Amino acid sequence: MKNGIVSKHSGLPSFIYNKRLRRILVFISILMIYGLVVSFMYNFLVGLVLAIFSIIGLFFVIKRMSEISSDTNKYIKELAFKINRGEQEALLEMPMGIMIYNDDNLIEWVNPYLQKYFGKSDVLGRSIEETDDEFANLIAKYGDDEEFHQITWKNRTFTMLIQSEFNTIYMLDINKYSLLEKRYEQEQIAIGQIYLDNYDEITQTMNDQDISNLNNYVTNDLTTWSKKYGMYLKQIDADRFFLLAYANSLEKVEDDKFNILDIVREATSKQNFPLTLSMGISYGDFDLNKLANQAQANLDLALGRGGDQVVVKSLDGQTRFYGGKTNPMEKRTRVRARMISQAIDELMDESDQIFVEGHTRPDMDSIGACLGIRRIAKMNNKQCWIVLDKEKVHSDIQRLLEATKNYPEISESIITPEEALEKATNNSLLVMVDVSKPSITISEKLYSRLKERVVIIDHHRRGEEFPENPMLVYIEPYASSTCELITEMFEYQPHESEPINRLEATAMLTGIFIDTNSFSMRTGTRTFDAASYLRSAGADSTDMQRLMKENIDSYLQRNHLISMVEFFNGNMALIVGEDDQVYDSVTAAQACDSLLSMSGVDASFIITRRPDSAVVVSARSTGAVNVQIIMEQMGGGGHLSSGATQLKDTTVDQTKDLLLNTINEIQKNEQ
Repeated sequence: MKNGIVSKHSGLPSFIYNKRLRRILVFISILMIYGLVVSFMYNFLVGLVLAIFSIIGLFFVIKRMSEISSDTNKYIKELAFKINRGEQEALLEMPMGIMIYNDDNLIEWVNPYLQKYFGKSDVLGRSIEETDDEFANLIAKYGDDEEFHQITWKNRTFTMLIQSEFNTIYMLDINKYSLLEKRYEQEQIAIGQIYLDNYDEITQTMNDQDISNLNNYVTNDLTTWSKKYGMYLKQIDADRFFLLAYANSLEKVEDDKFNILDIVREATSKQNFPLTLSMGISYGDFDLNKLANQAQANLDLALGRGGDQVVVKSLDGQTRFYGGKTNPMEKRTRVRARMISQAIDELMDESDQIFVEGHTRPDMDSIGACLGIRRIAKMNNKQCWIVLDKEKVHSDIQRLLEATKNYPEISESIITPEEALEKATNNSLLVMVDVSKPSITISEKLYSRLKERVVIIDHHRRGEEFPENPMLVYIEPYASSTCELITEMFEYQPHESEPINRLEATAMLTGIFIDTNSFSMRTGTRTFDAASYLRSAGADSTDMQRLMKENIDSYLQRNHLISMVEFFNGNMALIVGEDDQVYDSVTAAQACDSLLSMSGVDASFIITRRPDSAVVVSARSTGAVNVQIIMEQMGGGGHLSSGATQLKDTTVDQTKDLLLNTINEIQKNEQ
């Protein structure tokens, strides 16, 4: 301490070594000498008296400065002692664990706070690995990262900082705050909407007593289930319930895979009243209004996917699906078909022109639906443009396009996506058929241009990707095809207008025929009604066969793919095409369909490379396996018995591994 502390062997006053005090002394001395010189020049006696007083004053100044310097040194020493003692006491008493170790990982010192976590064993001089393996693993994991990390050790939560440069570890016990944070997360509010999917259809033929018994049974089951998990349930209508729960209760219900769906479905089926539930649950926000709106949106998504399932999603989280293992029950009525038909007529009447498009790589159902919408627009005296990329179509669609040359009005209505963008106005209407995902439509740019005026007609289960504010949505997952849905609308169109022609009827019936695999899958009474109407409207079976004919290359490719089939999981079949070989997606799908005719095969999958270099997975099922869930996990979608997805920047072998891992993970979670 250069400013006041001197050597014990120095004869000079200590303050001399203090620069500030030394300067003051020099200044006073100069003033005193100057004053004495002037005094002696003026009067010797006055100078002598002043000299005596100056010497006495200088003596007291030096003495006082020495006392100040001494006091300062004493204060500094005491302060240094207190600081050192405080540092030592802090290391020993502060509520933070500290460990010092050497380069050989031998513990040199720990403070008492950290010692208590090692028990009564002596840790000094022992290696960290020998003392505690778990602690050693944490040091090895975070030793090179000099940042704070939250860890769990000894069943407690700590904040750890490792200063490897000084071989020092700092541990702060934050278990209390971790428990508070966990409790906060567990007690977040979750809001749910529960809907009895087919309540109206079931109860319309029941007497009052049976309806009352059914209501009591379902309410009792739901109440028992909600109480089991500590949730609040309130019936707000005959077929609707309100659910309020904490996040930890929701977590337990999710772990149980919402088994209430199976309980209600199986129990009511035994009573010949098969009733199913759908739920929409949201969480993760303090705004109850936002939670309620999200819960309703989740319920709409569950119903759009066919019902009998639960959709759980936070406001900014990923959607989780439960249930949906059974084929959706038919709830469509003639009344709904009439209402949808009238609503579309009104929207068309308000529009200057109509655009209709399906999905990329369109099949016959997609093109047939486009032709059906064009005819409905024509019946309402509106111009309708079919948006199609003619360069990316399968052979059956090419044959259909060739046939349209005999119908100039239809042929001239088929335009490219670029032409559609040029023609579109703010008052145009876009109808999306056989698809509800904008990203896989023929022209996503056209959707972006007309996204405020969109109508969706589809028979696939609704996925997470969906237009934000469509003007009209007609999604019926239990319908065989989109052509079936549109065929039902013709009955409610103006009778004086020109009816559907032979080509349109043939194309739509072909779409139904292909999507139902020759009326063997997803076929109901309404399907045959639609087929009967189209047949009476002029659909020709000979033309259908001609449209569905395969060329020799497709036939050979399909047989080649089938020859590479392999079986797994007992009841599943898989075809993996060569990575350097391009296959037509329709040919691949046909090969996948063929596998279901084999004995013991409940689900079939095919993986092939597409002309645009993407890898496509097609999936089919007899209904025993929900292939839609599998495809959704891989980024696609579809039906319980039919689904597909496409992946980019990957190989067929990598896709195979992803598919098998996805199937195994889903089956593991269902156990």
